[in-house]
Amino acid sequence: MQRLPDTAGLGLKPEHFRQALDCAKDGIWFEVHPENYMAEGGPRLQWLDAFAERFPLSLHGVGLSLGGLEPPDREHLKRWKQLITRYRPDAISEHLAWTSHQGTHFNDLLPVPATQAALDRFVEHVTIMQDTLDRQVLIENPSVYVALKSDMTEIDFLRETVARTGCGLLLDVNNVHVSCHNLGLDPIAYLDAVPHDAVGEIHIAGHEEDAALGGELLIDTHGAPIVETVWSLLDYALALTGPRPVLIERDTNIPAFDDLLDDRRRAQTCIDAAPARRAAHVC
Repeated sequence: MQRLPDTAGLGLKPEHFRQALDCAKDGIWFEVHPENYMAEGGPRLQWLDAFAERFPLSLHGVGLSLGGLEPPDREHLKRWKQLITRYRPDAISEHLAWTSHQGTHFNDLLPVPATQAALDRFVEHVTIMQDTLDRQVLIENPSVYVALKSDMTEIDFLRETVARTGCGLLLDVNNVHVSCHNLGLDPIAYLDAVPHDAVGEIHIAGHEEDAALGGELLIDTHGAPIVETVWSLLDYALALTGPRPVLIERDTNIPAFDDLLDDRRRAQTCIDAAPARRAAHVC
C-alpha cells in the first residue's frame, strides 16, 4: 500500500508553483484538490507532472459528496481514476460530508447526521469509491457548527466506517478544535477515542471567529494562522498515533511561501518529537 512519508507537507497553490518546485527541504510533500486538475491538458497538469517527478503527492477530494443521499458520481470517479493513473499519489482522501443533491452542487462541505441510516449509506459510498479506484481512501472528520440529531457519536460513526470498509482516517486536528468548541465537547476526549491505528494523515489549519457571534462560534476558514491550541492538540494527537504525515492547510489569504515553510518546520518538529511523547503517554 502506498503511503506518504511521516513528514510535514504543504497544500500546493498556483502562486507558489515555482518556489515549491525548487524547494529542497528533506521530506516535503504536497497536497492538491483533484477537482482543480480534472482537465484534458493545460499548464496546471504540466506543473503537476513536474511535481510528481520530484515529490510525494496527496489527492484530497472535496466534490464526491460521499455523505449525500445519492451514490458518488461515476464520471467524477472516472476523472479521479485518470489522475491516480497519471500521478500515482501516495495518499487519496475525501470528507465525511455532502456537497451535492439532485444535480445541484454546493460550494461547502455540509454536515452528515450520525444516524444508522446515514452510516449505512456512507459505508456504501466509501466502498464504491475504494472499489472503483482500487485504493484505500482516508476519510476526514468534519467541522461542525450545530448539533444534529444523531444515533451515535461522530467518532463511533467514523470507527464503524473504518471497520466496515477498511478505509483509513484523515484526522483534522483543527476541525476537532472547531467542532468541540462549537458543541461544548472535550477535544482531548475526542482524540483519545479516535482509532489511532487507522489514522493515515493529519491536517492542521487556521480558523476564525464568526463575524456576528465572535468567539461563541469558530469557522474553519483555512485563512488564518494556526493558533497555539491547535499546535498543542497536534502534539497530543501525535503522542497517540506516533509519527504521521502532517499537512499545513492554507486556502485563503495565502501567505508567502517562506511563511508556510516556517509552519512546516514547526510541524516537522512535532512529528520528530512524537516517539518520545508517545512513550511518555503510554507509560
